[in-house]
Amino acid sequence: MNALQLDVVALVSLVRSLFPVLTFQFSVSDTSLSSPRRLLSSSIPLNVTKPSTSKTMTRNSDLEKNSHAAYADLESPGDPNQHLQHLTPVGSVPYLVKSQFAKEMMAEFLATFVAMLFGLSCMTQVVLSSEASGNFVTIALCWGLAFFFGITVGGGVSGAHLNPAVTTTLALLKLLPWKKVPFYILNQVVAAYVAALFVYILYRPMFNEVDPDRMTTHIIFATFPHENVGNFTCFLTEFVATALLILGILALLDQHNRPIGKHAVPPAVGALVSTIAMGFAMNTGLAINPARDLGPRLFMLCAGWGSRVFSLNHYYFWVPIVAPIMGGAAGGFVYEVLIGYHHPEKNRGPHPEYRF
Repeated sequence: MNALQLDVVALVSLVRSLFPVLTFQFSVSDTSLSSPRRLLSSSIPLNVTKPSTSKTMTRNSDLEKNSHAAYADLESPGDPNQHLQHLTPVGSVPYLVKSQFAKEMMAEFLATFVAMLFGLSCMTQVVLSSEASGNFVTIALCWGLAFFFGITVGGGVSGAHLNPAVTTTLALLKLLPWKKVPFYILNQVVAAYVAALFVYILYRPMFNEVDPDRMTTHIIFATFPHENVGNFTCFLTEFVATALLILGILALLDQHNRPIGKHAVPPAVGALVSTIAMGFAMNTGLAINPARDLGPRLFMLCAGWGSRVFSLNHYYFWVPIVAPIMGGAAGGFVYEVLIGYHHPEKNRGPHPEYRF
């Protein structure tokens, strides 16, 4: 036995003395170790022995049996989620929310937070870099993708409205109880506020360098009119743009018009948001969402921009709050009057698979 073999034997003996529960058998020439089926059986004790030069491997029969058992759920043609049931046993969860309403509120908060964090981060990069890190098209596409991911996060639980205009319109159409509306809107506004806080923390050094007096970066967090456009025109812009948003959402959810399937709704809504941004953003910067504007505007009030964020442009702040609510209601009314109400009575209403 040469010196190298003696060193290997000594090392194996040391490992076995330190970790007696780790016992496994292996062969240096065994190619089956590359198979996940062979490797993912951590509950089976294996025997540590001196490496063998043989090209065959002695495999414990229990290992083979339990490996097959571990993958039985993955290979069965039954419930595709069956293999996930053991991942989070109910008994191991420190808290378990049973209230459906509470679940909806948590999902709405998280979904709105995710969407706002993506969108506001993009706005920050573009503005602070003087468009070196993006441009108007970047912003429009990012907001669409932000809403796509936000709806994906919470759509199956709360419907992921992400927008008070959506929430109030659904309530007007009797697709959502009015008693839930204030809580939905509160979660949306708070989530947007928190998202603005996160963005500010992440980019604070750049804010201090580019705008130490907080005089020009207010356009990152809230919307303001173009210098040559009056508030009335801005109101009409937000009204029409939000009406198109709600009309488009109702069309996408109408299973008796041209259904696209529930899995296609999030990307379709994202594409709708990007399209509206590309067509209507010049006058106002495009809010079409009171929470997207009010939450970050309140954050700026608390973070050094001062009360001027509410008084600028003849107290413009009320326009991106009121106009989207009214425009959303108008868009919902138009769609229902011209299309929705004319479906056969037995087929009317949203598809039951949608949380809306």
